Amino acid sequence: MLTSSYSTKNIIYLAVPIMIGNLAQTLITFVDTAFLGHLGNIELGAAMMAGLYYYVFSTLAWGFAVGIQIIVARRFGEGNLTQIGTVFKHGLVVVLGLAITLFLLMHFLTDVLLNHIITSPNIRAAAEEYMKFRHYGIIFVCFNFLFRSLYVGLSNTKVITYTTLLMAAINIFFDYGLIFGNFGFPHLGISGAAIASVMAECSALIFFIIYTFVNIPTREYGIFPVKKFNFPLVKNIVGLSLPSMGQNLISFGIWFLFFMMIERMGEQSVAISSIVRSVYLLISVPAFAFGVVANTLTSRIIGEGNEAELGTLLKRIIGISLAFAAVLVMVCLLFPEQLAGLYTNDPNLAVLSVPSLRVICLSTLVMCVGMGLFSTVSGTGNTLVAFMLEMGVLVIYVGYVMLVTKVFEMPIEVIWCAEIVYGLLMGIAAFIYLKKANWKKQI
Repeated sequence: MLTSSYSTKNIIYLAVPIMIGNLAQTLITFVDTAFLGHLGNIELGAAMMAGLYYYVFSTLAWGFAVGIQIIVARRFGEGNLTQIGTVFKHGLVVVLGLAITLFLLMHFLTDVLLNHIITSPNIRAAAEEYMKFRHYGIIFVCFNFLFRSLYVGLSNTKVITYTTLLMAAINIFFDYGLIFGNFGFPHLGISGAAIASVMAECSALIFFIIYTFVNIPTREYGIFPVKKFNFPLVKNIVGLSLPSMGQNLISFGIWFLFFMMIERMGEQSVAISSIVRSVYLLISVPAFAFGVVANTLTSRIIGEGNEAELGTLLKRIIGISLAFAAVLVMVCLLFPEQLAGLYTNDPNLAVLSVPSLRVICLSTLVMCVGMGLFSTVSGTGNTLVAFMLEMGVLVIYVGYVMLVTKVFEMPIEVIWCAEIVYGLLMGIAAFIYLKKANWKKQI
């Protein structure tokens, strides 16, 4: 029987700050898209394409953080606190190298890559202007993911709430000031949105550092200083993280390909998908947040030696995830035009977005189940298996997207059904693996 630490109340207590934390990047996307949509469809489409391009790079940091999170949660379950600090401080060294590498790649290659990716000259020019400033944020994002993985692994997720509120407040303030030239700031348009996002990410990192020094017993956890660099430990961390990094890179790269196919359908299709993407990220926050919870609690429950209770825990997490998501889905189904209207002054564009918004409502519910099951596979420590499972799913996903965009040239809402296909297949593949395979692993 599950202990009280895995009760519905405690699962929600752990998940809510993660939802708020996941909402941080979503809010940045939401605010940027909402403000830029009132400048015009070109800015709306450019922000979407540039934002997706940015996320393809940031997912490498996210994937590395997943490995750190799994190990931290496992050591926490074992009661081995000193090893948590050792893992974290070695992670800092790796993340520093990763952050510098990603920044240099984006700094020197962005214009070249966007020139091959985006066909519309207007959208491409605006996207390049946006990325001229936005790519500086990758340095802060890499470290923010690492700190988040530490606190999620420790189940101390309230700090994520604080950083999210701080990021949202700073992003909204500077978006309103820099995009439109309010509060005495210069009128920078799409560049202002990029600068505001970077400032929000920087503020989160500063807060994480201060909070860690003030609230974490660094001596007990062995976080500072780095007395001796442990290369075998780094090899273990990287070995666990690499499949997640590759998985995230390919997964988000494929999603970027999805929007590249849409971009070739015209500027109106891009504008519609920009609205749909922003709303989708918003209403699917519970699916991804409870996926993180499933990942963390799976690793912890194995560390405690209670893996026999994993099935009961997973059912509970998925049920709660569906309940939270259903509320957001209902709002979207009842007020689709009003939601779309937040992003644009064009009433026709809002109406055209409604069928696709209905599709993502169903996709969100499917993702709650699929993401919960799939995150459990990663939480067992079998990240290479998770990588292989997702690659198989993505082959079918890409096949569907190519079929409906290139062969049959279907309406935009049919193209968005690809998200339902993805979530459904992810859930089925993960369920079969957890049911049939030997997934117990020491890390």
